[in-house]
Amino acid sequence: MPDRPGPRARTRPRPRRRPRHRSPLDPPPSFRAVRAVFLTLLTGFVLLPVHVMVTSSLKPLGEVSGRFRWFPGRLTVRPYLDIWHTVPLAEYFVNSLIVAGAATVCSVVIAVFAAYAVSRYRFRGRRLFTVTVLSTQMFPGILFLLPLFLIFVNIGNSTGVALYGSRGGLILTYLTFSLPFSVWMLIGYFDSVPRELDEAATVDGCGPLGALFRVVIPAAVPGIVAVAVYAFMTAWGEVLFASVMTNDTTRTLAVGLRGYSTQNDVYWNQIMAASLVVSIPVVTGFLLLQRYLVAGLTAGAVK
Repeated sequence: MPDRPGPRARTRPRPRRRPRHRSPLDPPPSFRAVRAVFLTLLTGFVLLPVHVMVTSSLKPLGEVSGRFRWFPGRLTVRPYLDIWHTVPLAEYFVNSLIVAGAATVCSVVIAVFAAYAVSRYRFRGRRLFTVTVLSTQMFPGILFLLPLFLIFVNIGNSTGVALYGSRGGLILTYLTFSLPFSVWMLIGYFDSVPRELDEAATVDGCGPLGALFRVVIPAAVPGIVAVAVYAFMTAWGEVLFASVMTNDTTRTLAVGLRGYSTQNDVYWNQIMAASLVVSIPVVTGFLLLQRYLVAGLTAGAVK
């Protein structure tokens, strides 16, 4: 007897998808379109000078000096080889590394101790010290050029310590700019670190310095990295004080790039090539420390 077919399985109707309601916080489609166009234009505006620098550094001098072209007619890497012989670029590179590195280390070390003292202790003149440190950022740097020059010359004449024209004098000069901002920024960052961590370290037998090195500094690494990046970039690209406070043996990269311009000609392709080469340390360090830099700036700015 043949099997009878069973009852048909009832198919459940598919639930209809409810239309997604737009949140009041979602931007309208017109805003998204305008944002996309604006970001595209901004990206092109930022990358256009970089494109001109790269293409100009790969052109022969005659092509760079002639009619402007967006792309080189003949590629050459000769400018990247000639930049080391036209001017002593390697010597300038070493001077910049020493000056910027020493200024960064000194700025970070001094700022850590000063900011920790202001953040954790209450003493007379604390608010005045904070306001004074912050107010130094209100004045343009050119106002300090002549006073620092006279101070360095007088110190050299009276004590024999040659600060003018030396790397040490340039390091002290850069500390006058990077140190106030570093102290002020680390004060805000240390204030965001809970004081209970210091108390727990004290219970475990740590003194003030032990709590600073074992608890506070590990918790404040993003802020310290942000301060270090700021100090290094300030010293690496400074031109005004480096052109006055240095001589032929202590000249830095920011000033040494002027050597590619002579009375007879301007080596534009070598200037572009040297500019790209000297920007590699700063760009590389920024990309490697970007997440720490962003975390340090945001955490130090908001309590």
